[in-house]
Amino acid sequence: MNFDLSEELQMVRDSARDFADRVVAPTADERDREHRFPMDEFKAAAEQGFCGALVDEEFGGTQLGNMGNILIVEELSRACASTGVTVSVHNSLVTSPLKRHGTDEQKQAYLPRLAAGELLGAYALSEADAGSDAAALRCKATRDGDDWILSGAKLWITSGKQADLIVVFALAQEGVTAFIVETASDGFSVGKVEEKLGIRSSSTVEILLDNVRVPGNRVLGSVGKGLHVAFDTLDGGRVGIAAQSLGIAQAAFDASVKYAQEREQFGKAIGRFQAIQFKLANMSADIAGARLLTYRAAMLRDQGRPHTLEAAQAKLVASQMCNRVADEAVQIHGGAGYTTEFPVARYFRDARITEIYEGTSEVQQLVIARQLMAG
Repeated sequence: MNFDLSEELQMVRDSARDFADRVVAPTADERDREHRFPMDEFKAAAEQGFCGALVDEEFGGTQLGNMGNILIVEELSRACASTGVTVSVHNSLVTSPLKRHGTDEQKQAYLPRLAAGELLGAYALSEADAGSDAAALRCKATRDGDDWILSGAKLWITSGKQADLIVVFALAQEGVTAFIVETASDGFSVGKVEEKLGIRSSSTVEILLDNVRVPGNRVLGSVGKGLHVAFDTLDGGRVGIAAQSLGIAQAAFDASVKYAQEREQFGKAIGRFQAIQFKLANMSADIAGARLLTYRAAMLRDQGRPHTLEAAQAKLVASQMCNRVADEAVQIHGGAGYTTEFPVARYFRDARITEIYEGTSEVQQLVIARQLMAG
């Protein structure tokens, strides 16, 4: 079994890493402090072809596949988790369902503009009473001739304030249905803007739908089959968050190795002490294991094979690993790690969300258990 990346994927990784170091990392701390959305960084990423990773070339994409996408998300997240999740949501939760479930008309209308970064995408499934219980939606979709009228509120919408296009799930008479909603539509507005512990350069908002009219040709997939679209999309999204977890953890580990080599106590670098060496060894092994699970899930998705189990495993293991590694990074830095002078404080805050969004760790365990029992 060959665990090496292909030459093309190595080039994708190296290009994303160089871009992240040059363009994303220099503004990360400042944007985090100011809670400033990484729009310039997103546009620059689109120019590199990163926002069309899951889009076929015929629609203006780079067609890098899920493996290429997670390599991009990992490297962006290593520099800035907020930028990483912005691109991950845009790719995994918007361009992917359009590619997999959209009509030819929908693909022609939106995929080229999404791939070029002309449009920024978001995904709206969660509500006040429908978080982990995704089927308990109250947002309503009512037919009006050939159109649909959407009414309700959605919570925890990543990039919702800046998005041009949102995949919205609402309850129609036939069942949950997915819609492509343009945010310039009458009746669409942004509600509460969340103040968050981490990923503070990413926006998270409530969106309000006050009788928003959506043409009938913007139903994504089939009427009443929206949960199929949602869960298929989340399989890919979970692999994206696993990749984000890898990026945050890798950044925390790299910073820890550097600090352990430079910080001296009792007349020698703290990296010479076995206690620190063991921490670094465990961090390295944890990252490597989570990376293999994540890559496997992405490859299965690219091959069109079942991967719900593997995506949940990757997300569960990688997110938990990310939090352990970020915690150890702060500990290795000691008092300095608890200040904003070193980036590990940001990594620690950013890591926490990876066990919550796109399905909590508990939901991943439930998905895994159900898949095992079904088999």
